[in-house]
Amino acid sequence: MGCSPGGSPRASRGGLRRPPARAPLLLGMLLLGTCLLYCLSGPCPPLALGGAAAPAPRPPPRAPPAEGLPVADGFGSRRFPQAIIVGVKKGGTRALLEFLRVHPDVRALGAEPHFFDRGYEKGLRWYRNLMPRTLEGQITMEKTPSYFVTKEAPRRIYNMSRDTKLIVVVRNPVTRAISDYTQTLSKTPAIPSFQALAFKNLSTGLIDTTWSAVRIGIYAKHLDNWLRYFPLSKFLFVSGERLVRDPAGEMGRVQDFLGLKRVVTDKHFYFNETKGFPCLKKPEGSSRPRCLGKSKGRPHPKIDPQVIQRLQEFYRPFNMKFYQMTGQDFGWD
Repeated sequence: MGCSPGGSPRASRGGLRRPPARAPLLLGMLLLGTCLLYCLSGPCPPLALGGAAAPAPRPPPRAPPAEGLPVADGFGSRRFPQAIIVGVKKGGTRALLEFLRVHPDVRALGAEPHFFDRGYEKGLRWYRNLMPRTLEGQITMEKTPSYFVTKEAPRRIYNMSRDTKLIVVVRNPVTRAISDYTQTLSKTPAIPSFQALAFKNLSTGLIDTTWSAVRIGIYAKHLDNWLRYFPLSKFLFVSGERLVRDPAGEMGRVQDFLGLKRVVTDKHFYFNETKGFPCLKKPEGSSRPRCLGKSKGRPHPKIDPQVIQRLQEFYRPFNMKFYQMTGQDFGWD
């Protein structure tokens, strides 16, 4: 088969001609017209070169939420705590938190996050992501008793939110120190005696204020640091002794301070004679009541009465100042 000088195809011997070169173009135009007609009746995916449907464009990536704003989803939001139990160790903070968790409008982190004393470098976003999700009208809470004696904690919490409500559970500092020692002794049986740790010089009666069990109980000194950042109105001081004797009464004060309806009442408690403190009655659907674990309510070792008397004398002026600062007499003297 040859070609004419003009490049057009000659007829074959059988009289048949090849399809015209523009036939594929006409076919493509026909397909495109059909697609356009279809698109008039509804949305049509864009065409890529060659007639194939192009992939739908991806939505732009979501920017991370600004620091301090709640992360919302269908199950509530993770928020910074509106209230924190900041102290004190061996004062009754675990009992208070467990009693508060009975309230339907309280959502609290179970473990102590230790963010404002040990983990601050992890950042506020990390801290917020630890919090349980809350619905509108619910309060987010956490408790870390060591915050009260951490110098940097008040400033760090203030920088998060100056509106944070602060709860401090306090207890007779002598009893608290013995309870603190008892806990350490259960973990490290080989430690020195209580009086050996409490005194720099037993014959002169000089107290060792560098020992944490003694230092924590100087409440007035620690409160001074907090009042540099927060007014007294942001604090509620809970009596650890009254929390044992009258849990419903003390819980009423706590619920009022948090702006909650008084849901947790005396019907929720009974006194456990073995442990020596109140427990929550059996919740609906549970087979047994809720009491704090074996680490709570340990029997204290016997301490020489003269050691206790010397410690009471040491704490008395600090207690008096604390009563004056808080406007409450806790009856420790």
